[in-house]
Formats: sequence, structure tokens, C-alpha cells
Amino acid sequence: MAENRVAEDGEAAPAKPRRGELRIYLGAAPGVGKTFAMLGEARRRLDRGTDVVAGLVETHGRAKTAELLDGIEILPRREVHHRGHDFTEMDVDGLLARHPEVAIVDELAHTNVPGSRNEKRWQDVQELLAAGIDVLSTVNVQHLQSLNDVVERITGVAQQETIPDEVVRKAEQLELIDITPEALRRRLAHGNVYPAERIDAALGNYFRPGNLTALRELALLWVADQVDVALQRYRAEQQITDTWEARERVVVSITGGPESETLIRRGSRIATRAGAELLVLHILRGDGLSGLGPTAVVRYRTLTEELGASFHQVVGDDVPTALLDFARGVNATQLVIGTSRRSRVARLFDEGIGAAVVRDSGPIDVHMVTHAQAGGKLRAKLMNSPLAPSRQIMGWILAVALPAIATLIGALLRNELDLSTDVVDYVLATVIVALVGGLGPALLAAVLAAGLLNFYFTEPFYTLTVHSPRNIVTLVAMVVVAILVALVVDAAARRATQAARARTEAALLASYARTVLTHPAPVERLLEKVRENFGLNSVALLEKRDGDWKCVAQSGSNPCDDPDEADVDIAVTPEVHLTLRGRALPAADRRVLEAVAGQALLALRQQRMTAKTAQAERKAEATELRTALLSAVGHDLRTPLTSIKVSIGSLRATDLQLSEEDTTELLETIEESTDRLAGLVDNLLDSSRLATGAVRPHLRPVGYDEVVAHALSNVDGSASVVVAVDEHLPSVLADPGLLERVVANVIDNALRHGAAREPVSARASTHSEHVELRIIDHGQGLKKGAAKSAFAPFQRLGDRDATAGVGLGLSVAKGFTEAMGGTIRAEDTPGGGLTMVISLPAYRSGDLEKPLPGFDELVLHESGEQVR
Repeated sequence: MAENRVAEDGEAAPAKPRRGELRIYLGAAPGVGKTFAMLGEARRRLDRGTDVVAGLVETHGRAKTAELLDGIEILPRREVHHRGHDFTEMDVDGLLARHPEVAIVDELAHTNVPGSRNEKRWQDVQELLAAGIDVLSTVNVQHLQSLNDVVERITGVAQQETIPDEVVRKAEQLELIDITPEALRRRLAHGNVYPAERIDAALGNYFRPGNLTALRELALLWVADQVDVALQRYRAEQQITDTWEARERVVVSITGGPESETLIRRGSRIATRAGAELLVLHILRGDGLSGLGPTAVVRYRTLTEELGASFHQVVGDDVPTALLDFARGVNATQLVIGTSRRSRVARLFDEGIGAAVVRDSGPIDVHMVTHAQAGGKLRAKLMNSPLAPSRQIMGWILAVALPAIATLIGALLRNELDLSTDVVDYVLATVIVALVGGLGPALLAAVLAAGLLNFYFTEPFYTLTVHSPRNIVTLVAMVVVAILVALVVDAAARRATQAARARTEAALLASYARTVLTHPAPVERLLEKVRENFGLNSVALLEKRDGDWKCVAQSGSNPCDDPDEADVDIAVTPEVHLTLRGRALPAADRRVLEAVAGQALLALRQQRMTAKTAQAERKAEATELRTALLSAVGHDLRTPLTSIKVSIGSLRATDLQLSEEDTTELLETIEESTDRLAGLVDNLLDSSRLATGAVRPHLRPVGYDEVVAHALSNVDGSASVVVAVDEHLPSVLADPGLLERVVANVIDNALRHGAAREPVSARASTHSEHVELRIIDHGQGLKKGAAKSAFAPFQRLGDRDATAGVGLGLSVAKGFTEAMGGTIRAEDTPGGGLTMVISLPAYRSGDLEKPLPGFDELVLHESGEQVR
């Protein structure tokens, strides 16, 4: 309430004007109903008798929104002239002069037209509030300055109009207008948000379900933060220190030791499962000497930020008190601390931080996380022997037996032996025990030997009283000898264990290196070997792309999708992590895994480089093939077309007097060129079908004699071909139509490239379980080493004339032959020339019941039809 004060002259000073209250309706996206809700509140206040004026409301042509304005006074807008155009803005001066109790001002983030009273509409609102006018307003979450870049990444749309978050935070009332993405899209589709011509574009772009879900979550989280701030302010004003479990908040306490990273990651998993906020706390001693170097601070702070948490440091000599004070101050509900590294003996004198925190935590849940450094390292070093269990058991037995035997020998030979001999016997027994069982049994043997020696063989006899100082020296010497020998034995055993482990690690790393160098899929195989070697459920290699983790290689079931989910996480680079799930591994195994992680990254890069190389080679081959095809089409296909066109032009010419013989010759030229053109097109189509794997042969027994006869029926009658194929030869298992094309292409190639006056021969014979057909010519043959390239597409041997073809005949022949399970090869003809050998399996009864693998779907018959 405003307070009156008395001026120096005794008169009452005027009361300080009341500041207006701001109520904001926050939405995740346009169309959620902010303006509708704001006008609904305005009408309720109007019905209660409040003076309400609409300073500026944007209905965007929505009829139901406009209906709510009925009965509400609307202040006329002020016209602003800018760059030859007239605009309207809210009349701030008129609204201040009118001075209603409540003003309605829509779209708080709006930028005013240049020349207006203020640059931004929220600045206009600040003037109204200062004048004591309550304001109802609206804003979308995408206009908040702190979220502007996040919204742009989500939607791909940069928001030009923004409003400082502080303006919205200072509002006395903030109401979230929430609606599901599906309901908003339905509202949009029904025409309740945008006109019909904008609906499809809006649904397909900004108003996609994923965008709306993300914007909704942003709005909910932002409002939740503001509610939490208000709660903290209230607790501070009311001096409330008890924990209110209004929101889950997890605090992780770290000491800076090697277990700190484990605690941070475990706390992150706990917070993620609970949907809680995560805070990492490091407590400094009062003298400022934290024991945590700057490098470690940076490392843990970076890890904390990567996990989406906040890093804090507080000063306090009493660590449990400082930790609990911080936790209560931030209203934490859960604490994560590591188990004590102190030994049991040390905990007898001081209960430790963990026990004190658990005792005084009250309603805060405390998680005690175990780690590799927990529990008395000094005791473990002294008492945990590296010797085999069998040796330790034998050592404990000998620790009792040998001193007893030495005592028995001394007692039986008391008159023959003196004290020095008894001492040597006991020392020998102690040394033997130390060599066999290590430190623990040796200490027991030394104590027993000293006691027995003192009891039976030193004066006064049969009492533990030490009479002579020399006896004390003897007893201490026995214990020292036992300890020294045992320490040497333990050290040797530890070295042997370390050497064996090093050999194992070297063998593993060598095996992994061989896998990377020799396996065709090195990354997957490497991860599989790691999973098997270390007994894990899954191993995955994760890579960060566009801010999200992607699994690029994995082995096992249920691999990690994020490093935070892993039981063991090895960071190769900031963007590549090796994650393991199944069990936690000791530090020694992590060393091997770090080397493996580096090999996995190299293998991944090698695999990608190999793929890129193969892709580049395919592109190069495709480019070469395309170039050859264009060359062939540009030359060899144009030649017959030119002949056809010239011949037809001659026949149609009215000024040419052609004889019957000339006409016949021109028609024959057209026919020959057409046949040649059809053959070229057939070869191109066949080559395309071979490349796509669309050729599926229909196998049945067929004789070479009939196939050669059919093939020769399509060959130029002037060609000389000598056929020597015995009709009694075994049939071959082939597709007659495909085999005829193969033979025709090979004979055509032989006729074009053979000697002009030498005939081409076709001979057949059996060889092993195959029947071979040889097409023999006596031309120039092939150059040395060119046999394989003869079957490559667009390879023409000689190119002696324009009718040489596009170089696909032998390529198609090879493809068809291999599709039928046969082979075709090129050999030199004795005396000069080239021999093509077509080899197909001989038909045997029952072969048709065993179709070739993969050839059971699409088949190609003699007619060229493709059928099922």
C-alpha cells in the first residue's frame, strides 16, 4: 500500500502512484488460444464492473476471437506514415489519457513501426504499468530472447521479433496456454488459425508434429523454471529451510579423485531416470587449497556441462555440513556421494563423510556409489596377496606346522642342540613359509616361532617372559626376516602377474590389429571380439552428428544410444565414444580398451575411406561407361540411321528416275541398316538387363548343333562359316534363347574381325563334365594380356569400319553364359587368330530338379519374354 509521508513544511506529501500488474498468456506456437484466453479474462473482469479497454487486439480474422470483443471498449489506433505507406499502431498517449483499470495489449513482442513512441510494444506496456494500469498481454515462446536460437534450430525459421526474458519473468502472473500438437494441427486444418490458402504450407513446415512437440516442451520447461524461481523466492522470504519435494533435484558431490567421473555419470543417469535437475558440487577447504588442479576442474566442469548439468564450488572446512547446507539451499531431493576410500581401521576413529551425511540428511535421499578406489588401499596392498589361492592355503598350513615341527625337533634333541641351532630352525621355518605363502602366513609363522622359542628354549623356561635383551633382538630379527622375505616373494609374484597380464594385453592388441588390417568389415568384427573377450552384453561405437549421438557400429543386443547410458565409456575423441554395456571394468582393462577405441576409430575411418574409394571407382567406371556409350551412340547408331534416311530420301525424290534394280538395292540397304540398328539396340538392352540382374535363364537340355543352326540363320548369307558339331554330343543345360544369342554374337564378332578370305569354324567337344563350343577365326587375334579386356563393354577390336558395332557383343555373351552357369574365354588360334570357347555343363538326368541359386524368379525364354 502507498504510504503517506510528511514534508518538512508539515503538509502531507502525495501518495506514490501504484504500479500496474502485468498478466501474460504464454503459448508454444500461434493458434494455441492465447488471445482467446486473454479476452475471456477481460470479459470476466468487465462483468465484475472493472473498467477494461482494448488498446490493441489482433484477431487475425478469427470469428470466435472477434466475438469476445463485443461490449469491450476498443481504443482507436494511431496512424504512422513510413516510407510512403500508412500503418497503424497502439495509441499509447490516448491509452494513458483514457487511463482504464485494465488495458488489453496483444502480441507483447511486436516491433513498432519506425517513428512510433517506442521501438518495442513491451516498452509501451512498461509505460502503462508505470502509470498504474493493469495489462493483459500475450507472447509465444519462440519470441523469448534466450530461446530464439533454439527455436530456429528446431523450426528452421529465424524469429525477427524478440523480447527479453526478464520482462516476462517480472510479470505478476504468467499463465501457460497448453494444447497438444495433434489438437493444434486439427484446429489449423479446420481453418481456425490461418486462411485456407496458407493451411497446407503451415502444416508441412512450421506446424509439423515434431516441431510442435519440441516447442511445447520448451514452453513447459521455461514456465517450470519460472515457477521454481518463484518458489525459491518465497522460501527465502519466509525463511523456510526444510526440503520441499516439489521438484526432483539431484546433487553429486565430488572430491576430485579418480572416482569423480564415475559419480558424475552415475548421478546423470539417476537424474535422467527421475526427470530431475542435476547439480555437481565440489567443496573447497577453508584455506582455498582444494587438492584439485585447474586441469581437473576444467575436465569435470566440461563433463558436467556436456551432461546438461551445472557445476558449483563452495568453501567449507566441515565437508558434510557444507554439502548438506548446499543441498538444502537448492531444495535438493537426492544426494550422490562415493563410498569412503578410508580403511576399516581408519573408520574406527572417524566415521567419514558418507556416514555423517547419511546421519544428518533428513528427508534427502542419499545414494552411496561404489567405485574402484573404495575401501582401504593400504590394507589391500598389505593383505591381498598376488599368490595363487592354493599357495596361500598351503602357506597358512605350513605357518602352523613348521614352527611346531621345529619345536618338536628342539625338544627331542634338547641335550644335543643349543639355542642358536633352535633359532636357525625357527628362522628356516619362517623363511619357508614366507616363500610359499607370502606375507600373511609369514607373519603368523614368525609370531608362533618367536613365542615357541621363548616359551620352550629360553630362560626362564615355560613362560613368555623375556629375560635377556639378546632374546628380544632374536625375536625381532625373526619377524623382520619373515616380512622382508615375504615382501620379496609378493613383489616377485606381482611382477609375474603383471608380466602375464602384459602378455595377455599384447596378444589381445595384436589380435585386434590383425582384425583391423585383414577383416573385410573390421569395425564390426573388432567390436565383436571386444564383447567376447571381456564378457559384455553389447559394445557400440557412437559418433556425434548434428548434436545427436548415432551408433555407427555395434555388437551384441541392446547397444547404448548415448554415452551416458554405458557402464563403461571410452572417449576416443569428443565426437566419437566407445561404449560398453554389461558390467563395470577395472582400470587395467580400461587401458586396453583405450587402445582398442583408437583402433576402432582407425578401422572406421579405413572402412569409410574404402567405401569412398569404391564409390569413386564406381563413379569413374560409370563415367567411362557413359562416355563410351555416348561415343558409340553418336557414331555407330547414327551410321545405320543415316543409311536409312538417305535411302528413304532417294526413294521419295520425285526428280530421280530409279530403275527397279536401284529401288531394290535401296530397300535392301534400308533392311540391312534396320537389322543392324535392331542388333545394336538389342545388345544395349541386354547389357542393361545384365547390369541390373534382371536376366534369369530358363534351363533345359539343348544340343549345340541346333543352337548353332538357329544362330547362323540370322547371319549374312555371304559369310563363310564351317560347322563341325556332332549331333550325338551330350546336350548342355542352358536356356536355348540366351545360348543362341551368345553363339550369334560370338560368330558375328569372329566374322568381323577374322581374316577376309578365311572361313570361321564352329566345333564342339566334351571336356570333363562340360561340353565346349569353339568359334575359331584366323584374324589378327588379341594382343598379349588383352584376353580379359575383350569382354569389357564398349571394347571394339580393330574398328575397321563403321559397322563394327558398339562393342557389347562379347560383353553380353559373357553375361548370358555366366547366368547359365557356364564360362566363356578367349584363346589364341594356332597359326594366328582368336578362338572363343563357350563351356556349359553337360545335361544329366535330375539336373532340372536343382535350379541354380537365385534363378527361380524371372526367366527369359527364346522369345525374349520375361515370365515368372
